[in-house]
Amino acid sequence: MQKFTKLSGIAAPLDLVNIDTDMIIPKQFLKTIKRSGLGVNLFDEMRYDDDGKEIESFVLNQPAYRDAQILVAGDNFGCGSSREHAPWAIADFGITCIIAPSFADIFYNNSFKNGILPIALPQEQVDVLMKDAEKGANARIEVDLEAQTITSSDGEVFHFEVDAFKKHCLMNGLDDIGLTMEKAASIDAFEAAAASARPWV
Repeated sequence: MQKFTKLSGIAAPLDLVNIDTDMIIPKQFLKTIKRSGLGVNLFDEMRYDDDGKEIESFVLNQPAYRDAQILVAGDNFGCGSSREHAPWAIADFGITCIIAPSFADIFYNNSFKNGILPIALPQEQVDVLMKDAEKGANARIEVDLEAQTITSSDGEVFHFEVDAFKKHCLMNGLDDIGLTMEKAASIDAFEAAAASARPWV
């Protein structure tokens, strides 16, 4: 998993509440167990018409936001079913930070495990960043995980809270497998001792 320390990027405004996981990645794309390749289908039903052509009005289809790395969204982001494909699709598109007033719990936790930083801020602060994001590609927002700050393109700074353990994992690029591998020496020692004590197993 990629380390997350600082990010300075274009933010896409998606001013909708209750964006659920089926909107993020519709059910027909859940057959894969690979984390890659889902970005093209992120927000599929909002991005494409029935003929598979891009809907020009959708924010991620607009030239200014095709390379967005930050998403500013409405309340209760990631609600609905607990599909991990949702953060997979977001990360594969290239978005590594989501700012919203609140998140669904399962989506929130899955995001950290997939290299995405979800930041919950008061509505009035999200409103400021939403308007900042609407300026387009010239407005870059900076996210500093170590300092736990967001800086708007106008230099306005917002502080955010994040669990210390989740922060540690993101800054060091540790998913569940990475955390396990940190204990590799202890695991090897245990297995060697177990094999010596019970060679018949």
